Amino acid sequence: MVAPLFPDVQNSSPDHRIVDRLQQEPGGPSGRVAVLLCTFNGERFLAQQLDSIARQSYPHWFVVVSDDSSDDSTLELLREYAERWGEGKLSIRQGPGRGYAANFLSLTCDQSIESDFYAWADQDDIWQENKLERALCELQGTPPLEPALYCGRTELIDEEGATIGLSPLFERPVGFANALVQSVGGGNTMVFNQAARKLFLQAGSSLDIVSHDWWAYLLVSGAGGRVTYDVCPTILYRQHEANLIGSTSGLMAQLNRVRMQFRGRFRGWNQKNIAALESTRFQLNEESRMRLDLFQRARSSRGLARIIWLRRSGVYRQSLWGNLGLLLAAVFNGI
Repeated sequence: MVAPLFPDVQNSSPDHRIVDRLQQEPGGPSGRVAVLLCTFNGERFLAQQLDSIARQSYPHWFVVVSDDSSDDSTLELLREYAERWGEGKLSIRQGPGRGYAANFLSLTCDQSIESDFYAWADQDDIWQENKLERALCELQGTPPLEPALYCGRTELIDEEGATIGLSPLFERPVGFANALVQSVGGGNTMVFNQAARKLFLQAGSSLDIVSHDWWAYLLVSGAGGRVTYDVCPTILYRQHEANLIGSTSGLMAQLNRVRMQFRGRFRGWNQKNIAALESTRFQLNEESRMRLDLFQRARSSRGLARIIWLRRSGVYRQSLWGNLGLLLAAVFNGI
């Protein structure tokens, strides 16, 4: 059954969030993790990120880097670390040169990379030592054939590494109804299993998507997979002028999102996401296909009918202000 717009959390689908806990299997997590790192002129902060990966409490990882034609010392630095870490710990690929989302998607769909789990990494963040261990403890309990995606909050730092805040805390359940209108987890926090990776492979790497992290949330939740949102940050997310996508926290960020909704940017994003989902519709479960159809009907309707179909679709954002903005966007044809 499709949920109503702005659902009561108590009546929603199971909430896969970690509330300051670890779900550990006997003996702890196991399996190899492919850390998929995309770079472009990242010389300034890259060494700090690589060092933080090397300090992980979970040791069974290897790094594959896709570089989008850097013209600074990024490649030299990567080769230095590859030599320092030894054979098999770091390899470098040439990126497609079509932006960060295409770079991550291309790397994720590279079938020569085989692993049990996959973790996306940005070039300028810092991982806390338990980042991989915490994610794998959660993912480990998922049946092998069930797609599973882990994501979470981030601790925000400035260019010098000083803490400046946290990303928003999302408390409503995560799922496809939310994913259709909101991305809740940054790609730099995401770790996923082999079953989720197969969804990416089947969908393909040539899709025109808004962002790789939003696409992951849509794809895994739409297929009926398990999405876990961790309220405890394990990433130091650096905020600086060169960031492609910055934090979504704070009043100004919320106001900017409202502006984007009324200027048509949000509608354009939705159109891209819908086109990508339709191209891989066979991977969506029955409930997700029905919800997608209702959302599309809302977008194509006018006046009061748009609000009615939007409500029937059950889509929702994580905050009250976000839902009010969604409703206003619907009124002014901004969805």
